Amino acid sequence: MSERTEKLKTAIETLHHCTAHHLDSTPVFEAFQGKVIWEGVVDTFEIIGHPKTFRCYAWPFKSDAGEELSATVLGIPPVASPETAVKVAIASGQISLV
Repeated sequence: MSERTEKLKTAIETLHHCTAHHLDSTPVFEAFQGKVIWEGVVDTFEIIGHPKTFRCYAWPFKSDAGEELSATVLGIPPVASPETAVKVAIASGQISLV
């Protein structure tokens, strides 16, 4: 497992108090009015021990201050894919746009 994936796994386990297993990495490009507003790789994790879901999506990002952080979005409807996880994170203001 890469250092990047390990950091995401640790973030999920710490924030959501469950066990995480990496499943996949998916490139995601989110566009609005023909312009890319976010792009990156979203990792999908199976999570065990969470009361509401068995899936979590995560990716690293930098804060406005340059600090490396991890975005984590639980797979609770309407979140059902890496793409919808990014859309929900954008709508909630959890991540900054490009």
